[in-house]
Amino acid sequence: MKKGFAPIILAGDVGGSKTALAAFSRVDDGMRPLAQAVFPSGEFPTLSAVIERFLAGRQLAPVAAAFGVAGPVADGRVQATNLPWLVDESDLSCSLGGIPVRLLNDLAALAQAVPVLPSGDVETIHAGLPVRHGTLAVIAPGTGLGEAFLVREGEGYRAVASEGGHADFAPGDELQAELLAWLRPRFGHVSWERVCSGSGIPNIYAFFKDSRGMPEPPWLAAQLAAGGDPTAVIVGSGLENTSAICRAVLDLFVSVLAAEAGNLALKVLADGGVYFGGGLPPRILPLLRAPAFSRTFAAKGRFTGLLERVPLRVITRPEAGLRGAAIFAKKALG
Repeated sequence: MKKGFAPIILAGDVGGSKTALAAFSRVDDGMRPLAQAVFPSGEFPTLSAVIERFLAGRQLAPVAAAFGVAGPVADGRVQATNLPWLVDESDLSCSLGGIPVRLLNDLAALAQAVPVLPSGDVETIHAGLPVRHGTLAVIAPGTGLGEAFLVREGEGYRAVASEGGHADFAPGDELQAELLAWLRPRFGHVSWERVCSGSGIPNIYAFFKDSRGMPEPPWLAAQLAAGGDPTAVIVGSGLENTSAICRAVLDLFVSVLAAEAGNLALKVLADGGVYFGGGLPPRILPLLRAPAFSRTFAAKGRFTGLLERVPLRVITRPEAGLRGAAIFAKKALG
């Protein structure tokens, strides 16, 4: 270790739109970042290049690292789902001086943090009646749709990754059936991620505009044509109720999110609660607090009563995934 450099744990949250990196003191149980930065993923050829940029000029010496990556991890490698990056533990370890490096699915990283999140980092939208030490589910619409869950193991929890966001989208009413029929020729396989994510919101918008003929105000067309993030424009207008089409997009998105969260809760029997992560849920909290959201979540026929008892919570701490990756890296040190 270089003299004068602080020994730290390096953590990363790698998504299709952005990569967040943070340095945590290896001896700080509070897991407060010493340094943190967010980089646009598309502007870098590799994760190693992002790490090099982050460490440049900082007196930091990583002793272990872990990175949550959006994609399935196998044998220490992952092909990022929404990025042209092949990320390898061995390669990253070599570039970081041979320290232990671990890769995990980004939702598994977020799930690692769930049991230790302070109350101020979580917003309860439905209290329910949680089962003590029950299974916890995590669903996170960001650029894509991530899903994971936690099962009790000894005195703690074990996080389990999944790629449930890529399962077949199942419409819950006639409008959603129309959406599926419109999307199928465009994508072939239509997953939940195609409609229930940041990348899915423009798909819903195009459906309302091109298939249902909803008018697009000139000011909205100009903003969308300006080359920025169309999802941010659509969500912003929908929340402010400044255009009928954007409000319709949000209403449909929220209904789809509630339904898929209910599906996940049934599949893993999440009697301890469902946690909503990712960038979108904190932004649309008023819509998630509405009684219609909880009703749609629980509307599963004979198992409606079971799901009505499941607590629903939104993770409001943006760096929760980073914290989870840091916890995972600390485990690698033993």
